[in-house]
Amino acid sequence: MSTDVRPIVRALISVSDKTGLVAFAERLVARGVELVSTGGTRKALAEAGLKVLDVADLTGFPEMMDGRVKTLHPAVHGGILAVRDDAGHQASMSEHGIGPIDLVVVNLYPFEATVARGADYDECVENIDIGGPAMIRAAAKNHADVAVVVDASSYETVLGELEGKGGTTLATRRKLAQLAYARTATYDAAITRWFASVEGDDTPNTRIFDGTLAEALRYGENPHQSAAFYKGGALRPGVATARQLQGKALSYNNLNDTDAAFEAVAEFDPVRAPAVVIIKHANPCGVAEGETLEAAYRKALACDPTSAFGGIVALNRTLDAEAARAIVEIFTEVIVAPDATPEAVAIVGAKKNLRLLVTGALPDPRAGGLQVKSLAGGLLVQSRDNAVVDGMELQVVTKRAPTAAERADLAFAFRVCKHVKSNAIVYAKDLATVGIGAGQMSRVDSARIAASKARDAAAAAGLAEPLTKGCVVASDAFFPFADGLLTAIEAGATAVIQPGGSIRDRDVIAAADEAGVAMVFTGVRHFRH
Repeated sequence: MSTDVRPIVRALISVSDKTGLVAFAERLVARGVELVSTGGTRKALAEAGLKVLDVADLTGFPEMMDGRVKTLHPAVHGGILAVRDDAGHQASMSEHGIGPIDLVVVNLYPFEATVARGADYDECVENIDIGGPAMIRAAAKNHADVAVVVDASSYETVLGELEGKGGTTLATRRKLAQLAYARTATYDAAITRWFASVEGDDTPNTRIFDGTLAEALRYGENPHQSAAFYKGGALRPGVATARQLQGKALSYNNLNDTDAAFEAVAEFDPVRAPAVVIIKHANPCGVAEGETLEAAYRKALACDPTSAFGGIVALNRTLDAEAARAIVEIFTEVIVAPDATPEAVAIVGAKKNLRLLVTGALPDPRAGGLQVKSLAGGLLVQSRDNAVVDGMELQVVTKRAPTAAERADLAFAFRVCKHVKSNAIVYAKDLATVGIGAGQMSRVDSARIAASKARDAAAAAGLAEPLTKGCVVASDAFFPFADGLLTAIEAGATAVIQPGGSIRDRDVIAAADEAGVAMVFTGVRHFRH
């Protein structure tokens, strides 16, 4: 046996999640391992016909205080923490009758699940594990001699080494220790987040973020950057819940853009109408509602067919065959939808590199949550922008009120504008974008670029004039001067939606009135950086 291999003579097992427990324990016993356990775990093992000692047999004390105290005892922690090659430790063990524990298998009280199902305060507190984390941390610290398992996914690793090598290797024990400390860290993070939420503290003194590796990526935004995708935080339908039905592996940029696309399409109620969003570099380049998904896609594509090449397509309903046929007519990186019909899957399958993701549901644009951005030496944390135009009280500020058709287009344009990088200008007509200006330092430049793109799209489609003639326009923030508005009016806009709040609002309103343009204020800004 290698000098770094440690045999397993005694294992302490105490788990809340009993998945695979009995089969695991049976294979340990087959290798001559003595089992020690507690409470429900011991009962499950005994009912399976396995010989198992109660922790009380080691400690000489029964479980007490409703199970709060059972493993916090030198007979347990001494057996875990004793350094096997330390003569002093061995003498202490002999003097006090402490036997070594070579394997600790513990998963914790289901605190996160208890909180997630809306349990009351007292029940959540009772599901804060104390003895479990103490044993896990003790075993992880003493990984030179002791193996620790915190998840059933590690059972086979331990069994493979035990059956193949007669014990666990140091390399495996180190990896298991890392996993153990990661688990106790995420557990404590969940508890501190819960306490902060209970206290209504939006800015706790310490923020802890955690995630579980979903996939190591080939590289980041650029090939010289390393990257990985981690799942964490509140469960939200999207890239973290998606099943990839086909296509090559997703890249960092694919994941980022797909998330942007799916969050944008979620603004459009699938009960009201089918909707499609086409994203390029995290910005919408075409958005539309239509009678069918195919119709919505073709309307969205018409906004900027040049940018749509190599883009991400998100749908708010189940991808059907007609929409799939339309989408695969040009090169597309990713299609993401709540679901897809078998026929649609087969159609997309003919494009071997095209990724198809189904998420199971749409995210709720009204839901709360946190957004995090890294800075040098720190983090910026804010609540999600969950303001939706359907919940806003629109204030008509011009002499002319928008028509019913203009109102529908204004609401549509403002939904889109929320997902365009600032400064953002969106022209829309007949529930489709006809020009988008994104990410400019000047709002008037965004208005000009959006109009220019509309002219280019019209020329590509063989139209005599751009679709901005008779459109509406949305701005993510107020117009600081009338020049941006005048540019939109020159492009053909007849109605405007914007937050308002500029010291020059009167000048902007006067310019709209002079042109006979309707304008509404939302009172809500949608900066997106």
